[in-house]
Amino acid sequence: MKIISKRVGAIALATTLFAGSLGAMESGAIAQDQAQPIAAETGQNELEAPQSAAEPEVRFVASEVVQDLPAEPAEDTTEAPSASSLRELVRTIDTDATMSRELMCLAQAVYFESRGEPLDGQLAVARVVINRADSNRFPDDYCSVVTQRAQFSFVRGGRIPQPNAASAAWDRAVAVARIAHRDLWESPADDSLYFHATYVRPRWAGRMTRRAQIDSHIFYR
Repeated sequence: MKIISKRVGAIALATTLFAGSLGAMESGAIAQDQAQPIAAETGQNELEAPQSAAEPEVRFVASEVVQDLPAEPAEDTTEAPSASSLRELVRTIDTDATMSRELMCLAQAVYFESRGEPLDGQLAVARVVINRADSNRFPDDYCSVVTQRAQFSFVRGGRIPQPNAASAAWDRAVAVARIAHRDLWESPADDSLYFHATYVRPRWAGRMTRRAQIDSHIFYR
């Protein structure tokens, strides 16, 4: 009878252990979370954590993140007007159309540096600003070129003064700026990066290549 009782007890014990094993397999993370408190309660030593780096937490975004980009000014794709002279071309340019900030800075440079010059001279000044923006020696946009420290005498404290927008001189400056920006007319100044008035003799001029003299300005590369 004792042997039978032992066998029955062993079978019962095995059944209990098997059921407990199934419960641990089905519970997954819950069983793992409970392992430490059980060990503490039974006085057993805790198992050491595996010596592997923790995997980074992965988070999923429910929807796409879209960052707005600043709008670029639309390119002028209108057909270039035909003209037999620069003066005629200036008359065909719409000076009332909205200008970008960059084009405004270019027109202001033409106005303040050369509004008393002939149109060829004004176009040459505009070309210098554009050439500088295209060169790696200078800032890469018209406004930064014009406001660069100690470059254009009409700029004060990095600020460009306001022109007389109701004057014919401003209309011409705007037209010349648009022509130069779209490269609608060749300039004798060509690839010039510097210019000065004829009544001054800057020391740097001797190191430059002279490109042209237009009225009271001399242009250099």
